[in-house]
Amino acid sequence: MDNEDRARGTSDRRIALLIDADNVSHTKIAAMLAELSKYGTANIRRAYGDWAKPGLKGWTDKLHDFAIRPIQQFSYSTGKNATDIALVIDAMELLYTQKPDAFCIASSDGDFTPLVMQLKANGHEVYGFGERKTPTPFVNACTTFLYLDGLEDPSQPAAPGEAPDTPVAAKTETKAKAKPKPSAAKAAEKTLAQNTKLVTILRGAVEASAREDGWALMSAAGSAAKRQAPIDPRNYGVKNFTALFTATGLFEILKGENGQSYVADKRNKDRTPRPGG
Repeated sequence: MDNEDRARGTSDRRIALLIDADNVSHTKIAAMLAELSKYGTANIRRAYGDWAKPGLKGWTDKLHDFAIRPIQQFSYSTGKNATDIALVIDAMELLYTQKPDAFCIASSDGDFTPLVMQLKANGHEVYGFGERKTPTPFVNACTTFLYLDGLEDPSQPAAPGEAPDTPVAAKTETKAKAKPKPSAAKAAEKTLAQNTKLVTILRGAVEASAREDGWALMSAAGSAAKRQAPIDPRNYGVKNFTALFTATGLFEILKGENGQSYVADKRNKDRTPRPGG
């Protein structure tokens, strides 16, 4: 983003949401819009597909409910995806005409990777949504990419025992029962610790944002990690960066006297016992 973009509030940022309906489930649209609201307003909403196909029938009501403009694209040739081409053409047209502050591409198709790179080269952030099968180049090209199965649908009711009027004691008991067994937690920790790419990014983020005492503010380390790659903790089964750093078992997490969380690499033997200590 340029300086003018940074000066705007998040609510003023305009996002163009372009959905490859052939590759995204209609059941995830509410969750996607809720997620995008953290970055701005998706005032341009378009979904691409051949709407005569039975497979897109579920999208019909969602288009009206969420004010999404359907873009009809016929398959002119067998085996060729005209929908992809239509989405790319619209994205480039919007780039120079409507000039949104950011784009969101919802698809699991890696063919959109060059488009994402071009939009970013023009100074725009690009948010991505897709399934686990999404090719790595597309995931890495996005500013932020979130797997659809990691999204919580805001339209769904609260889980049993988590209703607003549930007593605090009951909530605590429910959460205690839901805690994973130590063996399961250790297995998850080992898996993340063996993820070389993830560990390299997290360690690099701590090193880049660490102070002289060897500790880094958790918020700064999280931001540094996202500058390196489109990491979202929910893609790894946790809710935030504090949980992600903790889950690897390779970092020490402590709260400072100011109440803020700090993180340090356990390999750093020169760190002080406590942040600021």
